Amino acid sequence: MEQTREIDQYKQNRYVGRNRRLMHEWSAIDQRFHDDPVISYTITRRNTENLPTQYEVVFKVKSFCNVEEPDENGLCKPITADEFRMNITIPNNYPAVDSKLEFKFICKDAEGKDIPHPWHPNIRFYGDFAGRVCLNTPACGTFTDLAWYIDRVMLYLKYEKYHALNIPPFPEDNKVAEWILEQAEPQGWIEQLRSQN
Repeated sequence: MEQTREIDQYKQNRYVGRNRRLMHEWSAIDQRFHDDPVISYTITRRNTENLPTQYEVVFKVKSFCNVEEPDENGLCKPITADEFRMNITIPNNYPAVDSKLEFKFICKDAEGKDIPHPWHPNIRFYGDFAGRVCLNTPACGTFTDLAWYIDRVMLYLKYEKYHALNIPPFPEDNKVAEWILEQAEPQGWIEQLRSQN
């Protein structure tokens, strides 16, 4: 409720250009998630007008966060976590067509220790870009608001949306995609996860 009162103060201002869009995004996120028990947000960076340019979104949902070592049958059973944290960074020239929003799950805590992040074919698990979320879809465009993207990421975490086939739009993480096709789908682990949410 505190953020809602703060946002109401800013709604009184008349913004133009980029600031108008930033205010629109904040309003849409607040309207959609301010009392949501599963998805919450905080503002982690602001511009000179005090409007949000970075958010941290917390998803309280059970999802895959890794896999176990192979058992005697070669199966790598899934490991789950109940909370995931994602940063959304809004670039300086947003919402220009060539100005991409950055959606990235937080993989390390403030002390540099690993924390659970999603094991999903459309979210990078390994390497320098670990945590990066692929949201390439024809439905996205310069008029798509951040609340829509956040809802889509929740569908990823619930495994209601995923793309693991090695065809366009290609998976973000091929190792996870291979596990999905060769183990998770045949073993029914995705259906089990869906039934828990």
